[in-house]
Amino acid sequence: AMGVVAWCRTGRLLPDAAAFTGAWLLAELARGLIFTGFPWAAAGYAQVDSPLAALAPWVGAYGLGAVVALVGTLLAWPWAAAGAQSRFRWGAPAFALGLLALSPWAHHDHTESTGRVPVSLVQTAISQDEKFSVQAMPQALQWLAQALAQSRGQLVVAPETAVPLLPADLPPEVWADLRAPFEGTGRSALLGLPLGSFEAGYTNSVAGLGGAADYRYDKHHLVPFGEFIPWGFRWFVDLMNIPLGDFNRGALGAPSFEALGQRWAPNICYEDLFGEELARSFGDPDRTPTVMVNVSNIAWFGDTIAIDQHLHISRMRSLEFQRPMIRATNTGPTVVIDHHGRVRHWMKPQARGVLEGEVEGRTGMTPFARWASAWGLWPLVGLGLLLLGLGAVARRGH
Repeated sequence: AMGVVAWCRTGRLLPDAAAFTGAWLLAELARGLIFTGFPWAAAGYAQVDSPLAALAPWVGAYGLGAVVALVGTLLAWPWAAAGAQSRFRWGAPAFALGLLALSPWAHHDHTESTGRVPVSLVQTAISQDEKFSVQAMPQALQWLAQALAQSRGQLVVAPETAVPLLPADLPPEVWADLRAPFEGTGRSALLGLPLGSFEAGYTNSVAGLGGAADYRYDKHHLVPFGEFIPWGFRWFVDLMNIPLGDFNRGALGAPSFEALGQRWAPNICYEDLFGEELARSFGDPDRTPTVMVNVSNIAWFGDTIAIDQHLHISRMRSLEFQRPMIRATNTGPTVVIDHHGRVRHWMKPQARGVLEGEVEGRTGMTPFARWASAWGLWPLVGLGLLLLGLGAVARRGH
């Protein structure tokens, strides 16, 4: 109410706040969508531990970014409207602080438990310069086989390309050793590895072992130039003779791995940046994932802040869908995140070992899961355009 009074006295608050919020939202959406998208470090990810986190199951990360832009505008208004009467121009930050204080009241459990499962998450800690080394590979695969066999969880997860070769290119006894702990034992595994053939093409994949049926998940959102060559750039790559990967793309909204009474939904590396794409698996309420599983090899980033940023991204996905996210990564952090975005089990980055923990699956649909599975990000695009248009019209009227 005080914000409305301030607008009435200055004639600028609501138009400016609407225009800035709309422009901010559209800019972040553009960064997340254009040229395959790279929404890393969007403003909403900074809110996983703030009072505004309660809004994530309703509006998602981009919606949170818009709220941040609105709150920032209101807080800055007293200095932007220095010429306004002082007793009114402080109404805008008061309204913003009230929004922050009341936002936790938006929290609601939209999901319910589907039971707990012990899990083992393998952190291989192999440097990028050794990952595909012919000399280092036998020892690394031997350690992986031992880690899979000695782990205690009902589900064991190994990171992206934990097996860096096609199964057909492995010595038969090595592939047999990797599969043995999950054949007829009642245990299951999700194992990162490449799949395919020269004739059919290759995929960056996750294989499910020990489930009711053979399972594979193929990465859908590929990294440009790292995993595929964008349209129109083949000539450049051929000219420079650069040995770049060109993987096939997996299906969007692929089915989950059904095992141990849960539906495990893999995503590979930075696919968990794209909540709108993960939402496609929530189209059928009776087949929704109960646990999300991220397998990553982010050794490319070394020991930098990007490692912690990726953890925040995974935590945001847990908040949006109210689903746990388990992360098995090459260099860390390997963690178990609960459905409220809290890290329950954590392993020190850059260390080799197995994280033993427990995860609670969840079923049910958050508002974000419902509208994003049906319409993607288009409702937010429409909201951004509406706010920008209203701001422009209102300012013209003054």
